[in-house]
Amino acid sequence: MKKSIFTVSAVITLLTVATSFSSREIAQPYKGSSGITGETPKNQTYKIRYGLLSKNGTKILSGNYDVGSFLAENIATGEVYDTYYGGGFQSVPQYYDGLPAGTYNFSATQGQGGWVGYGTVVATVSDAHVDADGYVTVYIPIIWEE
Repeated sequence: MKKSIFTVSAVITLLTVATSFSSREIAQPYKGSSGITGETPKNQTYKIRYGLLSKNGTKILSGNYDVGSFLAENIATGEVYDTYYGGGFQSVPQYYDGLPAGTYNFSATQGQGGWVGYGTVVATVSDAHVDADGYVTVYIPIIWEE
């Protein structure tokens, strides 16, 4: 009987100690460390700035174009992030805030006029690709236009 009471008490004490730590305390880095692990946090997101790349290679970050939407499709997950704002013409640059790190197929859809065709560019979104303005800038190529 004493052995059973001791065992139950030990188990209860162990459970109390184990559950007294919050996940926040466990996840915090050791006070003596920098907290830098070299890994991107899973909830890290990035601000994307979309521009266009003309047929002659000029980068375009101003003006209005026959763009229905800019798209980013995560290659690993297949999830698509869309900037659609309505209408068939959009000004550039367009922005998307909250894109998770990863490798994406970036593209644009035709606007209402159907006067421009867009290609696809594969790019990685990460800390290494953030520019001085705080954006990952992606230029979608124009492959044909009327």
